[in-house]
Amino acid sequence: MENINWGIIGCGDVCEKKSGPAFYKIKHSSLVAVMRRDEAKVKDFAQRHSVEKYYTEAEKLINDPDINAIYIATPPNMHKKYAIQAMEASKPVYVEKPMGMNYTECLEMIETSKITNQKLFVAFYRRALPYFLKVKTLLDENRIGQVLTVDIKHIKKAQTSDFDANTHTWRVDKSIAGEGYFYDLAPHTLDILDFLLGKIESAKGYSQNLGHLYDTKDTICATLQFESGVIGTGLWCFVANENSEQDSIEIIGTNGKITFSTFAFTPITLITNKISEQYSFTSPEHIEQPLIQTIVDELRGYGHCPSTGISGARTSLVMDRILKE
Repeated sequence: MENINWGIIGCGDVCEKKSGPAFYKIKHSSLVAVMRRDEAKVKDFAQRHSVEKYYTEAEKLINDPDINAIYIATPPNMHKKYAIQAMEASKPVYVEKPMGMNYTECLEMIETSKITNQKLFVAFYRRALPYFLKVKTLLDENRIGQVLTVDIKHIKKAQTSDFDANTHTWRVDKSIAGEGYFYDLAPHTLDILDFLLGKIESAKGYSQNLGHLYDTKDTICATLQFESGVIGTGLWCFVANENSEQDSIEIIGTNGKITFSTFAFTPITLITNKISEQYSFTSPEHIEQPLIQTIVDELRGYGHCPSTGISGARTSLVMDRILKE
């Protein structure tokens, strides 16, 4: 492909700034059409972003002959359906995370990708951000020696909407989004560790609903075993007091440690016996743009995207194992 002409299925909040504008700001990439079931909202999005066409039915967008690549930004329960339909229509797919509702769905998507010979990418955009690439460089340069352990802590206060069933976000509806905030947020951390430290070979966990604000689990702990031998632990809680909030990843090696965050982009800290250094980064205006750039490049035959259906499925498998009862 010389030019990548995108269609978006599900142009909601995530498309306003995080991803949507990137599709028409990247060279050799354009946003041709968008789809949302609410006609007034999709028309408004199209007008504000100068998108020529809009649809209220996904199938019509998928079959639009002017589109040669599709971004799926719906809630997770529709990822598999639309991804398979798009690939069967001979169009590569970029799907939001988590890739599917479970590992089985991911495997179905991967199989369709193989059968149709269409590329499948997943929106684990941290793999292309300078912040996390710096962490990878420090590890690749052996700055902390042999990596031994990694520790994850993601503690958040309950959201205002969590306290009233009438205002619950779809993210805590198990039928739409899987296991609540864990399924929405934890995959970013688990995927970036897959990128930094290699494949997570096994995972076990305990999970509870301790806040009783919604039906999904709100407190989860896990143990991780990486293929390399690195051992990890993780703790997620989404009903804590705001004074207890924490977003941290600590990687410990034989010569020192690296600390950073998944969401807060706190300065990366490198501590060894000899030095203590910090590295600060600002996030791009459109945080998914660096990864989308790699997708456009690969589809044009000039590069490689680091986040594929294969890597995305691994993260879903890890989450399934952590939540297994």
